[in-house]
Amino acid sequence: MRITERPLPADSLLALHNPPAAYHDCFTADVAGAVTLPAYIAAFYNSAAFRPERWALRLIGAKLPGGLGAAEVAALASGEANTFAAWSVEARTDTEILLRDFQGRTCSWLKAEPLASDAPTIARTTRLYFGSGVRQPDTPIFKILMPVHRWYAKALLRSAIG
Repeated sequence: MRITERPLPADSLLALHNPPAAYHDCFTADVAGAVTLPAYIAAFYNSAAFRPERWALRLIGAKLPGGLGAAEVAALASGEANTFAAWSVEARTDTEILLRDFQGRTCSWLKAEPLASDAPTIARTTRLYFGSGVRQPDTPIFKILMPVHRWYAKALLRSAIG
């Protein structure tokens, strides 16, 4: 599966809810079939690549606004919950969700966009987006971790696709 880095869409929740000076990234993958946002959220946060992050978040424990098990992922995906692990939902539409971390420094953005097809016999394609935002990208730790972040972002998207 090919992961592509793209410019952040100007009308995305990530672009609309973060200052222009913040760091943003945007990675995409086109997959066959119709994928809904709830299905994408569930696949993303239950993916094998996200499991180590869930384990690390367990070390934070009581500081987290929400739980981080499969039931909490299902509640987030269905729209029944507005928190998951270290994140709270900042904005949500039928195709996008933006989650901000409990310290207000970073956010994660997912979008499932159906792509139009000119050929009715070809299965629908969905473009899955994953992006991150960082409000203070000029810190030394951010600069050091950037290569790891970019690798991990692609691995998360690839793992969510399966």
